[in-house]
Amino acid sequence: MTRSSAGFVLPISLDVESATPMYRQLSDWFRCAIAEGKLRPGQSVPSSRTLARELKVSRIPVLSAYEQLCAEGYLETFVGAGTRVAQAIPDDALKPSAAMRRRSAQPAMVDAPRRVAQRATALCQPAPTWLANQGAFRVGLPALDRFPAATWSKLVNRHARKPPLEAMVYGGPMGYLPFREAIAEYLGAVRAVRCDASQILVTTGSQQGLQLAAQVLLDVGEQAWVEDPGYPGARQALTAVGALQVPVPVDQEGLDVAEGIRRAPDARIAYITPSHQFPLGVTMSAARRMQLLSWAMRSGAWIIEDDYDSEFRFGGRPLASLQGLDTDHRVIYVGTLSKVMFPSLRIGYVVVPKDLLPLFAAVRDASDTFSSNLYQRVMADFIREGHFARHIRGMRMLYMERRKALQEAIDQYARETLEVIGAEAGMQVTALLPPGIDDIAVSVQAAALGVSARPLSICYHSPPVRGGLILGYGGASVADIREGIKKLATLPLRPTAQNR
Repeated sequence: MTRSSAGFVLPISLDVESATPMYRQLSDWFRCAIAEGKLRPGQSVPSSRTLARELKVSRIPVLSAYEQLCAEGYLETFVGAGTRVAQAIPDDALKPSAAMRRRSAQPAMVDAPRRVAQRATALCQPAPTWLANQGAFRVGLPALDRFPAATWSKLVNRHARKPPLEAMVYGGPMGYLPFREAIAEYLGAVRAVRCDASQILVTTGSQQGLQLAAQVLLDVGEQAWVEDPGYPGARQALTAVGALQVPVPVDQEGLDVAEGIRRAPDARIAYITPSHQFPLGVTMSAARRMQLLSWAMRSGAWIIEDDYDSEFRFGGRPLASLQGLDTDHRVIYVGTLSKVMFPSLRIGYVVVPKDLLPLFAAVRDASDTFSSNLYQRVMADFIREGHFARHIRGMRMLYMERRKALQEAIDQYARETLEVIGAEAGMQVTALLPPGIDDIAVSVQAAALGVSARPLSICYHSPPVRGGLILGYGGASVADIREGIKKLATLPLRPTAQNR
């Protein structure tokens, strides 16, 4: 039997001056609530004593109403379990009366759509079929089977068992200071980010960091450089603030800065993923980095550096951040723990130039005030006690093994149809399809076989010359990787509409 709490106060209103007896008013209210689905089968209702106390009436009318409802089959009484809505409601009870139908009638649907913000409409997209699966090759999914869950649980218990009062009240918009101190120390040591704890703004993931940066830095109609192809989430954040997006092509050296200047020299921001470009996987060259910083300083523009999975490089040490090269404090650095830890943790961070701190704090406070205090405290200990560094080292070796397995599987089963591009880094690779093949159709067919392969073309502003698949290997075992590539190799390759 479904159990549901009976501790809620029911919204019953009695008219003491009505000619209708109170027990009948009560029984009528329960019948309507059950028929309209406000009370569900198996749901507990207050005891007669509790309900009488809540309504400030004698217990007698409540007992009379309950007896009547039990006799009619609406309620059931169980020894030791109280009174509940009956599991099997009489058919007649589920047919609302004419009066009930008048009360619950909804306005007729109108032919013309009701007016809403155009930016909200622009954010609506068809549900992507390639996100329905959690195995091979779901992009952004880490190796959850190798996460040190026992260690994490102990730390959660440490902070959740007897939390101090300061852990239960509202937090500041910037986040929990010891966690911010740990993140600042980590970023300085591993990513060469120049900051202190006062510049760390804790967010609910990198997407919120991008949204906050867009809200602070851009007015409606201002131009923003975006990588083409690039991360769709960044395009969503910019669309939400009404920015004009200027697609800038990406080549083997990363964002083509000279082309960006030619297309929009007065753009307000440039969004980039320089360490491991999404989705092509290239690394921005030193010359391009200096060129971009020089443009930002001359034009007074801002750079949003999304460093989403820089911890995982297999050809050497992780590259230094662009922010560490910035002498004019033009770079807003955005990071996340979703890829390193687990996605539902929902903790990210933004490194904010000091003169922008009041603005970022104000916009964050107007958004959702602050991130989970509990998880920030747990994460601070996870970093300070060395668990974080050990976990990253272990994942780097594991992802290297899984990337190698992916390349070997492609060489063995799909050499003629998939061409891997990009640097040896991150948790996913992009594999190009033969020219003229519809990668969205391939992705939909793969999803039907239980394989999550994101189409490359959705990352472009215009249809690309050559489509491909983005294959995440972080959350897939070697066996899953091999089986997934075998399935992809069996799919028929359909041409795009313009090539039919």
